Amino acid sequence: MPVALINGINLSFDDHGAGEPVVMVTGTGAPGRMWRTHQVPALKAAGYRVITLDNRGIPPSDLCPQGFTLDDMAADVAGLIEHLGLGPCRVVGFSLGAIIVQEMLVARPELVRQAVLMAACGRADTLITAMSAAETALCDSGAEVPARYAAYVQALQNLSPATLDDQEQLRDWLDVFEMSMVDLSRVRGQLGLQVIPNRLPEYRNIACRCLVIGFQDDLVVRPYLAREVAEAIPGGTYTEISGCGHYGYLEKPAEVNSAIIDFFR
Repeated sequence: MPVALINGINLSFDDHGAGEPVVMVTGTGAPGRMWRTHQVPALKAAGYRVITLDNRGIPPSDLCPQGFTLDDMAADVAGLIEHLGLGPCRVVGFSLGAIIVQEMLVARPELVRQAVLMAACGRADTLITAMSAAETALCDSGAEVPARYAAYVQALQNLSPATLDDQEQLRDWLDVFEMSMVDLSRVRGQLGLQVIPNRLPEYRNIACRCLVIGFQDDLVVRPYLAREVAEAIPGGTYTEISGCGHYGYLEKPAEVNSAIIDFFR
């Protein structure tokens, strides 16, 4: 993967296809390759150039052990867009990535022509705050969680009841989660950044056309939080994908990809 010097750090990214550019921003602890299985092929087939990145704190991008802020991460995405000469371009964000994109829309509106915000929130509610505090406490405790247990918790937290009821599919998911278990200590810098104050008043100044996608069975960012973002943004529209949890872009990729591409067109 190429690496660019952005805002004084090394930021790794990948560049797929040709056409009008789409920049994709992942959630907490996730590398840019998360988009490769479903979204990158679909967008390339639709004629887009797709740029994915590893946010700061995710190797091979710099870990930045001194700490960083949500504004730093938004500035990184803006800096990469400028470095590659992409703006104004289309941007897609998921979960923490959606918040990063939202903050970039406030700070650097000239860089984005359309945005898709998946599992977005404009404020941290009680459950998001509790989840973040629990993950941070677990990380700082130094406790080693068995991979099999972590996979079970990740399945309950991020998948829909329909997937949990499908025995064969669930076994595949559990295997994937166990093999790709994230060491929280390695992504410590990103923990807690999703706990944001009420930013909805600021989002009312966003002029960019935005599609906000909620996932019906999302236990991490409940759909009402995503709907609030769409209602706050003057150019915002909301759609909800049924039968999927927080990882809706992986559980229902065809529906998610169709929503993104239809919106872009």
